[in-house]
Amino acid sequence: MSDGGTSRASEFERGGARKTAAGLSYLTGFGNEHASEAVPGALPAGRNSPQRAPLGLYAEQLSGSAFTEPRAHNRRSWLYRIRPSAAHPAFTRADNGAIRTAPFSETVPDPNRLRWNPLPEPPAGTDFLAGLWTLGGNGDATQRTGMAVHLYHANASMERVFSDADGELLIVPERGGLLLHTEFGLLHVEPSHVALIPRGVRFRVLLLDESARGYVCENYGAPFQLPDLGPIGANGLANARDFRAPVAAYEDVTGPVEVVNKFCGNLWTATYDHSPLDVVAWHGNHVPYSYDLRRFNVIGSISYDHPDPSIFTVLTSPSDTPGLAGVDFVVFAPRWLVGEDTFRPPYFHRNVMSEYMGLIEGAYDAKTAGPGGFVPGGGSLHNMMSAHGPDRETFDRASTAELKPQKIDDGLAFMFETRWPVTLAPLAARAEHLQQRYDDVWQGLQRHFHA
Repeated sequence: MSDGGTSRASEFERGGARKTAAGLSYLTGFGNEHASEAVPGALPAGRNSPQRAPLGLYAEQLSGSAFTEPRAHNRRSWLYRIRPSAAHPAFTRADNGAIRTAPFSETVPDPNRLRWNPLPEPPAGTDFLAGLWTLGGNGDATQRTGMAVHLYHANASMERVFSDADGELLIVPERGGLLLHTEFGLLHVEPSHVALIPRGVRFRVLLLDESARGYVCENYGAPFQLPDLGPIGANGLANARDFRAPVAAYEDVTGPVEVVNKFCGNLWTATYDHSPLDVVAWHGNHVPYSYDLRRFNVIGSISYDHPDPSIFTVLTSPSDTPGLAGVDFVVFAPRWLVGEDTFRPPYFHRNVMSEYMGLIEGAYDAKTAGPGGFVPGGGSLHNMMSAHGPDRETFDRASTAELKPQKIDDGLAFMFETRWPVTLAPLAARAEHLQQRYDDVWQGLQRHFHA
């Protein structure tokens, strides 16, 4: 609530939540030093931790990076809250459900090309956290390296509050709108938008429709940042000003509230006697964001050849090797194709990076849609050096197409691309919605060679 009012998930009817979402205001600019207060005078002037914080609040720093990291990479925010985060009882282990965390050692990395249909319908009363289902990942969460791919399917709003100490969460809705109540305020995301929740930030997910479905990238490594533009110049791709951060909104609620913390791969739970979403004011750069993928400024060829998909990178998590990302988030947004004498869909290739691709809406120009195909809510995994590319139907069509200017605007796809192989979680390796004959899409690619 941007006016500083109180709220609880149980008090939000979907109509009221949608009305609240429609009336939200935001701060703009990725990586900015933002500041917001829900009550005038709640932010201290000229210092972070005065002897007595304004309005009887507690001052608390949330650090998303080490204190001594270079200024350009340092992430921290100061929160001014009704009770300090330290005021809570001990956590106890909770059931992990279908959530798994790196290192993924229960299966071995699979070189085969794999594709899944959408997640099945969940039982009634499944909230976002209960609806999380891990496909796989790499690295080691305890060493802050690597990533995990999750999907979610929920039909109930969260009463509880969740935080992830293992990594930041990039949420990619495919069906149903979400209202995210974070410690920093409220964010509204619909399909074609994404939300980025930093490591350690507490939040609750409220559903704006009967059900919600989508994808999550859990990034254990360096926080996502905008990619460098190099020869592109000063503008293009995802513009920093199009990212939206919430304005302060707090809950001043007493009574039992379950708080779930993901820590080193396991879920831990505690029952607070108050809501931890009680931040009245804040300032800093370790903040949540939302972003409309349709605002992505696509850069492409205006002469010939298909550029490498790296040109579609929205966010990147850099590693210790320049240019080799722990994970890239790539979007295939609406765009024009004008290349002359060019095979315009993505080319056949083998890649040192591993690619998980999902579909938000419509169709992808290198894959056939329809039953048993690549459909919204589904996904494919091509691990490093697995040969892939357009299916036979796409190849035949693109090889003979009249090369006039073509607008691609009937689909929205994305990719999580990572430097290491993605090892499957056991549930994903044996899932009923894993397609059994995915390799068949490349059958029938005939020999056309002639000397």
